[in-house]
Amino acid sequence: MTLIQIILATLAGGVLSVLAAASLSLTVLRGMAHKLVGFSVGLLLAVAFLNLLPEATEAMDGHQVGMTVLAGILIFFALEKAALWRHDHHEDSNHVCHSHTAAGSLIVLGDGMHNFVDGVLIAAAFLQDPALGWATTIAVISHEIPQEVGDFMVLLASGYSRLKALWLNLLSSLAAVLGGVIGWFALSGATGVIPYVLALAAASFIYIAVADLVPALHKHRKPLDFVVQFALLAAGIGVVLLSPHSH
Repeated sequence: MTLIQIILATLAGGVLSVLAAASLSLTVLRGMAHKLVGFSVGLLLAVAFLNLLPEATEAMDGHQVGMTVLAGILIFFALEKAALWRHDHHEDSNHVCHSHTAAGSLIVLGDGMHNFVDGVLIAAAFLQDPALGWATTIAVISHEIPQEVGDFMVLLASGYSRLKALWLNLLSSLAAVLGGVIGWFALSGATGVIPYVLALAAASFIYIAVADLVPALHKHRKPLDFVVQFALLAAGIGVVLLSPHSH
């Protein structure tokens, strides 16, 4: 019975947060994908530094966390290079921005890792107390929705269609179900892996924000552009700070 609740919670949590984020992105925020890159930067950096890394340091010392993040940044640099080389060999007449396309792929990967860990944490809460499990699920959804909006915006800005962006986000959300099931069957073994996955997920978000998205912001250099970008960046950080899931 507990396993069924874990699967339902992780599935509902992932699907609900993605659909809510997509609805917001295509209605209230429609047509603002380019302007909201700054908002995405704020969200990604805040989630990495305020949520993921503090959780990782609860189980690892600072040096281990730093080494894992550093290794993660090198891994994502290599992955993006591979993606760029692949696009160079399969370049078409559309000339889609390669770095942004790679950023879209990486953000799905990073979000998938984060969702997987959320699934394991939800499973742990359910194993302790079903009421705590559902409370944890609600907290995860409340913090996932603004993050999924940021992810959706990045995918749209990367040249993905709305339908493909929705499917990619739904696919990454299913990692939470996988994390929940693995957490149920092998929680004692999985807990040792959690802080490393958290640190790698943080590395992916930091790399995407700093290496791919910030350079895109710097292409718009007018004073008013800076004011809008900085305000949106601060708003992204503020959303995470106000989230119940934030430390």
